[in-house]
Amino acid sequence: MADTVLRDRLASIVTGMGFEFVGCELQRQSHSALLRVYIDSATGLTLDHCSQVSRQLSAMLDVEDPIQGRYTLEVSSPGLDRPLFEIAHYQKYIGSDVKVRVKMPINDRRHFTGTLTKVEGTDIHLLVDAEEVILPFSAIDKAKLIVCW
Repeated sequence: MADTVLRDRLASIVTGMGFEFVGCELQRQSHSALLRVYIDSATGLTLDHCSQVSRQLSAMLDVEDPIQGRYTLEVSSPGLDRPLFEIAHYQKYIGSDVKVRVKMPINDRRHFTGTLTKVEGTDIHLLVDAEEVILPFSAIDKAKLIVCW
């Protein structure tokens, strides 16, 4: 099962249970993998909610067996430093500080920390050290909000 198919399947189950599917990460390691699924709810999440979703996802994963080899499933809240997976996530958090890692260097850099100023089409605009940086969404490997206390 391809990763996009797996993602769509996970999203379908999570939303069918009444939760928001924020996104997922599949981190392959040498002898196993970690499948981390982020969920949210307008009314808040409890450990019991994560456990319920985990049981449902585990049942699907056991039957469909989309991940080769050993893996660990983790279901959790996105937390305060929530990961950004979709263009809509970036649009929702305009004005927030973010940390972004790109797949290949842009302007000789792979890591950017700055304020999310706007989203135009599939371009993410950041203010980094008083300079605007435009990152194509397709170039982003990983991004998350920065918690400011």
